[in-house]
Amino acid sequence: MSDVGFGAAQLGNLNRTTTDEESTSAVRAALAAGVSYFDTAPHYGLGLSERRLGRALTGVTRDDIVLSTKVGRLLVDSPETAGRQDDQGFIVPASVRREWDFSADGVKRSIEESLNRLGTDRIDIVYLHDPDDHEDQAIREALPALIDLREQGVVRAIGAGMNQSAMPARFIDAHDLDVVMLAGRLTLLDQTGLVDLLPVALERGVAIVAAGVYNSGLLSSSEIRADAHFDYAPASAGILARAQRLAEICRGRGVDLPAAAVQYPLRHPAVVSAVIGMRSVAHVDSSIERRTAEIPDDFWAELDAEGIAPDLVRAG
Repeated sequence: MSDVGFGAAQLGNLNRTTTDEESTSAVRAALAAGVSYFDTAPHYGLGLSERRLGRALTGVTRDDIVLSTKVGRLLVDSPETAGRQDDQGFIVPASVRREWDFSADGVKRSIEESLNRLGTDRIDIVYLHDPDDHEDQAIREALPALIDLREQGVVRAIGAGMNQSAMPARFIDAHDLDVVMLAGRLTLLDQTGLVDLLPVALERGVAIVAAGVYNSGLLSSSEIRADAHFDYAPASAGILARAQRLAEICRGRGVDLPAAAVQYPLRHPAVVSAVIGMRSVAHVDSSIERRTAEIPDDFWAELDAEGIAPDLVRAG
């Protein structure tokens, strides 16, 4: 698994239309840059992201890449809404609808359908996708079903992908997980994951994949906008003030803020990759540039001393 992962949500026309050619070019550029980890989900564009990613990876030696997708949202035919646009941020026809399903049968059906859309015979990592309101069924049915599929060799690793850290920590206590995708809770502005998830992950040898490193785009630019979002909502005055101070420190040190946002979670010993949303070749290039930018160790020490973000090398 490369320490930069290709987040393929935007291949599902997230917020704006993307062409097949643009998607394929982005994936091919990522491969050429050494990216070997690709993450998608049925939720992204009602299956469009999986289909595009599968086509873009045609001809790539399967053992050279790590492919992950998610379960929990089944796609069900919906002819009555086919004339509408999807209402969850993806510019695609609503010819199918999402149905929450963390049952054992639902998990197996979802994986089978993902295998078909991706055009592959196996999936390396399968995550439960946002089971926030389905914890009991996730523990009783979904995770045991994934463990069974892992034992059969249908999947290689299992885990959960969430925007919170407490529930994945409980999942690790209950079952033998391999990996957790943690979105937004191990960033320069939010280190909630250090309280509960990261300690148990280190203790149990569970890998962490960091996602949402820009906190809904707030940290994706060196300039902090007054109308910026944090966790999918307008940022509060307190968050904006912290982000502005962070940007000031970066400018004073000659450090690119988005580069610091990418590299920060990777400093923790449990974190194996940072997944970044990519739509185009330019996105790939900027992501790799941010990962490889030189950032001095005393920069992280200053953020720690300022109380903005603890040094994750020390925290680990």
